[in-house]
Amino acid sequence: MANILVRWLITTAIFFHPFFVSVVQIDQNTKEKSLEVSVRIFAEDFEATLKKFGNAKIDLQHPTDKAAVDKLVNAYLQTKLQLKVDGKPVTMHYIGYEQRLESIWVYLEVDNVTTLKKLDVNCNLLYEFEQKQSNIIHVKAAGSDKSYKLDNPKASTSFEF
Repeated sequence: MANILVRWLITTAIFFHPFFVSVVQIDQNTKEKSLEVSVRIFAEDFEATLKKFGNAKIDLQHPTDKAAVDKLVNAYLQTKLQLKVDGKPVTMHYIGYEQRLESIWVYLEVDNVTTLKKLDVNCNLLYEFEQKQSNIIHVKAAGSDKSYKLDNPKASTSFEF
């Protein structure tokens, strides 16, 4: 009985008090001299945001024009997520996206990262969609794991290695 009550309370709390969070994972790949970036966003929120951003109807799960959707996803991520390596802006190359359960995973890569002493992250994903949006940034580099949570409107943080 207690187990049923706990499940009901959790379900009710989530229903009445939704949370808005995205996760950005940045991993240094020293062998490939690159940064591997993956972004996890709730599919429903991302789709609604892309509709406003691109001023067009978007279906991420079943796109009628996959190339156009990829272009829009890339444009949005390039606008809302920027990186600087050791003080210099870098270009992220879009690899693609996939849907896993309720989330969209977007993959990007930064080439020619031979050293990483400092990583500056500017991230305001979905801030225009939800005032309570948070973006959690995880970085694995130089043998350490670091994390930081950005709550709307805060959009930037730095990691030193």
